Amino acid sequence: MSLGPYKELVLGMFRVGIFGYGGGPSVIPLFRYEAVSKYRWLDDDEFGEILALANTLPGPIATKMAAYLGYKLKGSAGAAVAVLAHILPTSFAMVALLGVLYALKHSKVVAGMIAAVGPVIIVMLGMMTYDFAAKAWKGLGKALAIGFCLLAFLLLQVLNVHPGIVVLIFLAYGAFHLGLMNRLKHKQKGKGISL
Repeated sequence: MSLGPYKELVLGMFRVGIFGYGGGPSVIPLFRYEAVSKYRWLDDDEFGEILALANTLPGPIATKMAAYLGYKLKGSAGAAVAVLAHILPTSFAMVALLGVLYALKHSKVVAGMIAAVGPVIIVMLGMMTYDFAAKAWKGLGKALAIGFCLLAFLLLQVLNVHPGIVVLIFLAYGAFHLGLMNRLKHKQKGKGISL
């Protein structure tokens, strides 16, 4: 039994759990770095699909992402290892740090340190957004990418549609688009024309 994938899972999920300050969307760039850039468990396209699916399911996104990555590498045992490696270190650290923060709750230095993390999270989310936008721009074309961006803004901000429903709408379109493109490729290959 090889311990290589388990060691990678534990190290990767440990880092995401420890450095993922803020939870929710703030940890997604860290997951992307570990899964796509560092260990190459999957590519950007698959990561985007997992992220979209994880956003539609109930519960914390970080736990769902850890479980999926673990399951992809080593099945059910990998999912359990990844989730535990992700949540246990931070749980123990939180118990210890809450005691320290409670003792130093009136310190201006501690307040400044906490406030300094916000811009870092914004930059990381901005970089990930730029990467996904560039892929959409390249894959869908300028008009569709801008159109989908405006549609998402309209649905989320103007019509106040629940984000899970918006993600499902775009997943449904993505499945339709992918099926259509595959059919076109097969038709073109049958005629001897390359796309």
